[in-house]
Amino acid sequence: MRCAPGPGSTPSCLSSCGIRVSFAPVKEKSNICAPILLLVAFALTRWPELLPWNFSAAYALAFCAGVYFPKRLAWWLPLAALLATDILMNIGYYHVAPVSGYMLVNYAAYAALIGLGRRFSARASWIKLVGGSLLGAILFYLLTNTAAWLQNPAYSKTMAGWIQALTTGVPGFPPTWMFFWKTLLSSGLFTGLFVGAMKLNQAPEVEEEEEPEPADAKPEETKA
Repeated sequence: MRCAPGPGSTPSCLSSCGIRVSFAPVKEKSNICAPILLLVAFALTRWPELLPWNFSAAYALAFCAGVYFPKRLAWWLPLAALLATDILMNIGYYHVAPVSGYMLVNYAAYAALIGLGRRFSARASWIKLVGGSLLGAILFYLLTNTAAWLQNPAYSKTMAGWIQALTTGVPGFPPTWMFFWKTLLSSGLFTGLFVGAMKLNQAPEVEEEEEPEPADAKPEETKA
């Protein structure tokens, strides 16, 4: 039996005929928008004085890129965004050289965050992903402050000097432990927001995939 569409009956006709509408183009557009929105948030939070010092979405960007972005995109897009924003800030705000050797240490630490994110599944729980981002923030803090301890002559190259680099920092400057808790807080906050948005976006897709297809015809009755 063919469906005879009537006024205002298109949805019921489609369902009764067993026609499944593909939302692939919409999903592809959503997959493209997610990285763009994350990068916009990242760029805005990196600008000096917009947020408290060392409070940034950069840690969440690197970790979530490893979790959600395709393999190649997960590596080059966040690192390219970091380089572009660093150059803009160095030239337009700090008035220093566009690039420096210390930037390589930061990029190595961000690459470690991306690599950590690659070890998590996009279908992992919200708690597990936020916990992974906090672990990444700790890793970032240890790597960058250890590099500062090695490069800065103000630190003695002893265990006591390394602990100083991780806690109180150089006298006359804010203690490094303040940067640590801001790193943890911003990483957990921005990762939680982005992962929550992705979970909400995934829920309708899962329901659509699990929806049973309507039967094409009624089963024949058994004759006596």
